[in-house]
Amino acid sequence: MFVSVPRSIALLACIACLPAVADEARYNQISLRAEATSEVAHDRMHVTLYSEAQQKDPAQLAAQTTEAMNKALQRARQVKGVVVSQGSRSSYPIYEEKGQQISGWRERAELRLESSDFAALSKLTGELMQDLKMGSMHFSVSDAIRKQNEDSLLKDAVAAFRARAQLATEALGGSDYRIVNLNLGSGAGYQPEMRNFAMKTMDAMPTPDVEAGTRQISINAEGVIEVQMP
Repeated sequence: MFVSVPRSIALLACIACLPAVADEARYNQISLRAEATSEVAHDRMHVTLYSEAQQKDPAQLAAQTTEAMNKALQRARQVKGVVVSQGSRSSYPIYEEKGQQISGWRERAELRLESSDFAALSKLTGELMQDLKMGSMHFSVSDAIRKQNEDSLLKDAVAAFRARAQLATEALGGSDYRIVNLNLGSGAGYQPEMRNFAMKTMDAMPTPDVEAGTRQISINAEGVIEVQMP
């Protein structure tokens, strides 16, 4: 025997049978942030040298610049542990006072050096500065050392986050807390530290007197906790 069921009752029955899909309402949630830091000595030295000259004949100028750079490259490649690369090279015209005719050409070429042996690179820099000019000098932390320090800071950052979570729980009069989410990340993007340099004379050879300094590495722990009330 077929029994007719009102549509509204049937619809309510179907809804009751469905599993709950919405998340339970969450209360007493707090966003927290903690950080662990350490000072790390720079272990990489970077030097940029350049050749700059001016000539009326662009072909002669290019040959002169090439000769100077080749000479510097050959000398730099002889020093063990120094990474050598060529930077930018540019040439542009120089105009007379009225700005209508070209009176000459100027060319600039860069040589970039990098090493963890500060003494060797400093000595090489002094030698090359007999023919080249100093563009810049800066120091950095190598990727391997940075990662090693970040890994060791990770546990400290989590511990600091838990300590702050416990303090927040106690301040609210809660009995316990649970971590809803937690994100770990390194600090702001790294910028190589630029430093001034002084010149000292050793055996009549000018050598940059360097002081590498340190940089701060940090790990941030950011997340949300839910305080459980008694």
